[in-house]
Amino acid sequence: MNLAQLQTGQRAVILRVGGSGAFRKRILEMGFVQGKEIMAVHNAPLKDPIYYKILDYNVSLRRKDAQRIEIRPLEALSTSPTSEPEEELFPAPELHSLQRMDGRGFETKKLPTLRVALVGNPNCGKTSLFNQASGAHEHVGNYSGVTVEAKVGHIYYGGYRLELIDLPGAYSLSPYSPEELYIRHYLTGEQRPDLVLNVIDATNLERNLYLTLQLKELGLPVIAALNMYDEFLQRREWFDYPRLATLLGVPMIPTICRTGLGLEALFDEVISLAKGLKEGDETLLAAETGKLRPLRIPYGPLLEPIIEELTEKVQEHSEIKDPIAARSIAIRLLERDKDTEQELLARHARGGFLLSARDYALHKLQEHASEEAEELITDARYGFISGALKETYRPKHRGERTLTDRLDDLATSRLWGFPIFLGLMITMFFVTFSLGQYPMDWIEEGIGLLGGWIGSQMSEGPLRDLLVDGIIKGVGGVTVFLPQIVLLYLFISLLEDSGYMARAAFIMDRLMHRMGLHGKSFIPLVMGFGCNVPAVMSTRMIESRKSRLITMLVLPFMSCSARLPVYILLAGAFFPVPWQATLVLFSLYVIGVLVAVLSARLLKTVAFKGEDIPFVMELPPYRRPTLRSVAIHVWMRARQYLQKMGTVILAASVIVWFMSYYPRQEQVRQQVDHQIEQLEQSQLAPELRQQRIDSLEHAFATFHQEQSIIGRIGQVCEPVIRPLGFDWKMGVSIVSGLMAKEVVVSTMGVIYTGVGEDDDAAIAQLSTRMQQERRPDGSPSFTPLIAYSFMLFILLYFPCIATLIAIGRESDDWRWGLFAAVYSCVVAWLVCFAVYQVGQLLA
Repeated sequence: MNLAQLQTGQRAVILRVGGSGAFRKRILEMGFVQGKEIMAVHNAPLKDPIYYKILDYNVSLRRKDAQRIEIRPLEALSTSPTSEPEEELFPAPELHSLQRMDGRGFETKKLPTLRVALVGNPNCGKTSLFNQASGAHEHVGNYSGVTVEAKVGHIYYGGYRLELIDLPGAYSLSPYSPEELYIRHYLTGEQRPDLVLNVIDATNLERNLYLTLQLKELGLPVIAALNMYDEFLQRREWFDYPRLATLLGVPMIPTICRTGLGLEALFDEVISLAKGLKEGDETLLAAETGKLRPLRIPYGPLLEPIIEELTEKVQEHSEIKDPIAARSIAIRLLERDKDTEQELLARHARGGFLLSARDYALHKLQEHASEEAEELITDARYGFISGALKETYRPKHRGERTLTDRLDDLATSRLWGFPIFLGLMITMFFVTFSLGQYPMDWIEEGIGLLGGWIGSQMSEGPLRDLLVDGIIKGVGGVTVFLPQIVLLYLFISLLEDSGYMARAAFIMDRLMHRMGLHGKSFIPLVMGFGCNVPAVMSTRMIESRKSRLITMLVLPFMSCSARLPVYILLAGAFFPVPWQATLVLFSLYVIGVLVAVLSARLLKTVAFKGEDIPFVMELPPYRRPTLRSVAIHVWMRARQYLQKMGTVILAASVIVWFMSYYPRQEQVRQQVDHQIEQLEQSQLAPELRQQRIDSLEHAFATFHQEQSIIGRIGQVCEPVIRPLGFDWKMGVSIVSGLMAKEVVVSTMGVIYTGVGEDDDAAIAQLSTRMQQERRPDGSPSFTPLIAYSFMLFILLYFPCIATLIAIGRESDDWRWGLFAAVYSCVVAWLVCFAVYQVGQLLA
């Protein structure tokens, strides 16, 4: 019987885990090992994935993955509370908040620095500890050219400057995700920290301690923060954590990181241990009693001799002489760790011999054991953890349903799961893009007033135009999105910190998976209908890099609100019947979604085959988000947006301004001014005089656009876009839309009417002029078919500069931004070519 066949509410014991590669290793390390008890909670609303409970935590598996796990069902257990004798609880520690030193004094620069790396499972409260400790003294760094983000902060405490490095959350140190590989390289490389601070969820000890054992096997000095200790105390379970600390050689300090309690004792111990290590205190590493004593896990009669033999060979045939490091490498070789293999081959002349010795050892192991080495190693580690916990921990199994269980009965149920999810998404969408529009309008108005004031204080000329139309508008293009960024990350932070984000992915995973995406991809795609920039930034919530990249690359096909004015202008002008205009607008959104789905499937099949991270997703307990944590998260993202996006968008704004401003047509301008002056002195009727002046201004504006750099680019592009029904004027509008789709309508206004305003009167004038516009051969420039083809092109082609920059930044590779630009333009051309040519044939 396999795990997928286990019925809701039934319990079973795991017999064997099938499969191979990253999935098998991840599933083993998350506790799916032989002999562990597991319970099926319920299916997702679309029947896939499935919600399970194992090792006292909740996890979801896709049905096809659950089918690889063999189980033996257990008899139904009574859920009534058992009458266990009350055992005297271990005394609860007294917890105190952290009292920082004032870091503003000059003398703090002379303090010695201790580098402390924060490591822990996802959802263990590691970042809460970092935020409580470092406060505002932090920055985000991407180290060694990798895409993984780590925050660095510092505090002044106990006469030291403590530099805290908040490494990404990870369940293990196995190198099948960029985050886990980066953590291991960081901890064992040249920039290794003085101490590793392992944050452990005290309510889920067994799984969290797996990472602790791996850290100890690397020979690192480790101290543990037993976080969420308040929740643990509510269980009234006996836990002798000082005894466990002695058994593992890992000092353990209870903490409540979301409130900061316990951090004083934690950092006192950090300083004491780091100081002792630097001073060479041998008692810390004493084999029996040392606080940081080395840990040697017994791997059993089959594996232990093989590990010993391979360890000796590593010491003999490489420069690695330290017995702890050599044993760690031997174990990783037996686990078929690709990164370790590559490192041995690259750095050691006899690396190939060591791999051959490993292969021979594994061949001998297969003669005596049916299980593979990695499964035996994982079993031994969990066995060691179970043995240590049996001596120090007395759990209470009363079958009591938790608050999380009761909330999930609604939040992930077949009946209420989707309505709750859609309600939250609609609320987030409405607040971000409707209420967020008010401060955006205020910022836009303020930028306009500032530009007007500066323009009135300066004389006419290129410098004034650069400041007003280039720099100030560029700054406005950056800051105008800030309210949406803040509101978006406020919602994302609340959903993540509360634990609901994992439920949203659980609910949507089957639908998204069929599209080649992750369950969490749904939220960025929905946000893309408002603005692609914050939507691209929100893809950070997706752990899988492949799914994250696919989501980013198809996001531009979601029709953002900036494209809507173009749709309304052309639909109103060429589809005057209300139901026709409505149908046209609806079809554009449907086509955008359809192209995104097909593109995702294509990218998944061609460029992003397989899964870089298996879909084995933890469903953390529901928790109340803290104001401090949410505020810091939102502030960090808003600051990152302004710092990373602002400079490049500003530069792009100035470039686009330059291309549309030069070359100046001074001689023609003088002739037009002379003609206008003559008209103003003429005896013509005022209305006729103004009409002729407007006609001259329009003619000059069109001529200047035609002769400008951006106009000439439009003319160069005309042969390419002519098969789509477009002329060079439309080409200029398309090129101007590269900066921002908001300027397409104003550019068309300048070209067709000489007025770049967007008020109702100007739009009505533009609409009329477009209906009357003729090409040199006398044919109309716009027809309903050409208008629809143009709207399709605006929908699908090159996303705005801000979105491309966001894709480049978030993927940490500008080539993906370039690919998004080229791919979207090719797709837009092909779709519009098909629509226009087929429409011509049918007409």
